[in-house]
Amino acid sequence: MSANPQTTTQKAEPQSQGIEVAVDEAIVVDNFSKSYGSHRVVDQLHFTVHRGEVFALLGPNGAGKTTTVETLEGYRAPDEGRVRVLGWDPIRETQALKPHIGVMLQQDGLYPGLTAREILRLYAGYFLHPQNIDALLERVGLAAAARTRCRQLSGGQKRRLALALALVGNPTLVFLDEPTAGMDPQARLATWEIIRDLKQRGATVLLTTHLMDEAERLADRVAIIDHGRLVALDTPAQMVGVQNANTVRFVAPAGLDCAQLADLPSARMAEEIRPGSYLIETEAVPTLLAELTAWLRDKNITLSELRVGHGSLEDLFLRLTGIEVRE
Repeated sequence: MSANPQTTTQKAEPQSQGIEVAVDEAIVVDNFSKSYGSHRVVDQLHFTVHRGEVFALLGPNGAGKTTTVETLEGYRAPDEGRVRVLGWDPIRETQALKPHIGVMLQQDGLYPGLTAREILRLYAGYFLHPQNIDALLERVGLAAAARTRCRQLSGGQKRRLALALALVGNPTLVFLDEPTAGMDPQARLATWEIIRDLKQRGATVLLTTHLMDEAERLADRVAIIDHGRLVALDTPAQMVGVQNANTVRFVAPAGLDCAQLADLPSARMAEEIRPGSYLIETEAVPTLLAELTAWLRDKNITLSELRVGHGSLEDLFLRLTGIEVRE
């Protein structure tokens, strides 16, 4: 949902105010830290987002993603460090910045008594050059629900309306927080196409998601943060490549001895990436498969799934951030 957009009659020039911002940088996060009381939520975070790219910010619950994004949107001020969005300070230059960004919040906050068309028309009025409302409703798959009040929309329909609200002002930069949460597979694929179209049109997209395949398919680059710190930043292909090209993954009873699996002659390493789900890296897949099946046979262990392929972004994410469930 667009965040309190403001109408402006002329574009203000970004002011650097002590931080250098390159022409191709849509977002600059420079040693940003934020604490709530004695708890440091973000700790010297540093990254940049290039103009025209889809950038995924990933992390487990409590990693600092929401605080980082809310700071970039102008809702929180850094305790230390600085951030710039399209060259502007999101707090001090919010009036200049707001007309150029679209925000899709995780909590939609829609007016329950208004219809989808009415709320979209309301938000369109905040911008000088909004999109055509009916065309936008069609684009997000809500044409048939245009006269439905927000309180009567399904969860997935509300997410699609929130996406439309983020796009109605033709933003240069779009913040998408869990954009496909609650959507059915068809709506999810349609949303992916909208994100790809935004990129083709030159817009910048900052995406947060818990769906690793979504990040892997859409993002030009991915940043993983944990406990408020950056732990990985690269393209999805490079991140997956870091793990090694050949992996064998299988599902079996939890608690197998990974040290014994790692001692198989053709294994480079072995780990239980989540309870009952195992990953072994190898340079020789056929040989390892023979060794693994013999080992499982000797221990009378039954497989329920066996896959051979490349490492995944999800594997790396779990390796870097752990498998424990966080609130």
